[in-house]
Amino acid sequence: MDNPMTLAAEDLASGKGSTNENFPVASALIAPRHRPVVMAFYRFARAADDVADNALAEPGTKLEMLEALRASLQGETREAPEGRDLRAALIERDLSAQHGLDLLEAFRRDVTKLRYDDWADLMDYCRYSAAPVGRFVLDVHGESRDLWPMNDALCAALQVINHLQDCGKDRREIDRIYIPLDRLHAAGLGVEALDADAASPALRGVIIGLTRQTMDLLDVSRPFARAIKDGRLALEVGVIQALADDLCKLLLTRDPLSQEMHHDKMRMATLGLSAMVRTLVTRMGKKA
Repeated sequence: MDNPMTLAAEDLASGKGSTNENFPVASALIAPRHRPVVMAFYRFARAADDVADNALAEPGTKLEMLEALRASLQGETREAPEGRDLRAALIERDLSAQHGLDLLEAFRRDVTKLRYDDWADLMDYCRYSAAPVGRFVLDVHGESRDLWPMNDALCAALQVINHLQDCGKDRREIDRIYIPLDRLHAAGLGVEALDADAASPALRGVIIGLTRQTMDLLDVSRPFARAIKDGRLALEVGVIQALADDLCKLLLTRDPLSQEMHHDKMRMATLGLSAMVRTLVTRMGKKA
C-alpha cells in the first residue's frame, strides 16, 4: 500500500495543464490582474483532480492527499503547496475559500463513488465539481451572485459534455461511470456497454438523450455573457458557450467510443473568434 505521507499531489500529476483543457482557463481574455488568483485556483483544482483520477493510487491514499490539500487551503498545515498558494492568493484578494472546499467534496466523491443513479444525482455532483469554478471566477471579478443560476447551468453542461466525451476512457481506466444508471437500464444496457469498441444503437440513444438534456442547460445559460458586467469576462463566457454548443452537436452525430470528440486548435480558434464578435455585438445592442 502507498504511504500517503511519502506522496504529494505532484507525484500523481497527469501532465495535463491549462493549455490542453477542453475549455479556456485564464485565457488572454481574462484581465492580467485577475490571472494570478485564477491560475492559483486552477493549479489547486488540477492537483486534486489528478489525485482523484490516478488509476494506481489506493483510495485511502487519495483521500489522505485530498485532506492535505484541504488542510493547507484552510491554513491548518503547509503540507500541500497548491493549497498553501491558493490560500495566500485568496487572502490577498479577500476571497473566500469555500469554492475550493466545494471542489474537494467532488473529488472525494470521485474516489468513493463510481456510479450515478439518475440525472438529479449527476446534477448534485456537478454542483460541487463544476459550479464552484464559475462561481469563483465571478467572485474574482466582483460580479453579482444573481448570475449563479446561469453560471451553474453552463458549468454543469460543460461537466456533462466532458463525461460523455470520455465515457469509454473513464470506464476503461478508472471504472467510473457518469452516465446515469437509470438511463442505461431503461435502454436494456449494463455498464459493460461502455467496454465496446463502438457504441451500440441503444447506447447511442442514451448519449443523444443526455446530450439533448445538456443542451437544455445551455439554453438556460445563453443570456449569461450578456448579463456579466466585466467585458473581458463576458467574452470568455461567450466563447465557452459557443464551444459547448458545438460539442453538443458533435455528440449528436459522433460516437465517443470510436470517434474523436474534442476540438482541434483551428476549430477552437474559429468558434472563439465568431463567439467574441457575437458577444460584442449583443452587448453593444444592449447598451444602445
